[in-house]
Amino acid sequence: QVQLVESGGGLVQAGGSLRLSCAASGRTLSDYAVGWFRQAPGKEREFVAAITWSGGNTYYADSVKGRFTISRDNAKNTVYLQMNSLKPEDTAVYYCAVDRDNGWRVSSNAAHFSSWGQGTQVTVSS
Repeated sequence: QVQLVESGGGLVQAGGSLRLSCAASGRTLSDYAVGWFRQAPGKEREFVAAITWSGGNTYYADSVKGRFTISRDNAKNTVYLQMNSLKPEDTAVYYCAVDRDNGWRVSSNAAHFSSWGQGTQVTVSS
């Protein structure tokens, strides 16, 4: 069983940048595709980005495409989410999770994911 811990959130002004990290323990993260999701107050959890086990394929929500970049360093057992040109509507708790079925898949379906971390808060002020 893999355990995930997110970090790197904080308060930033609109137009600023943050880099989130998703660190794994208990099992090597290179066995899994990984996804980032977010949940704003009063809203459903939504997909942000996903990456295959090798990092060779990525997939983004339209709302973040061109602004966010997902990457991974399997030697460090960590997946990253670089967030640039942040907007107030990006404010949410950000979660990472592993695709429990298929390391080659980039899925936006939260039902495919497990081992959710505790989340890290991102707040973008206008």
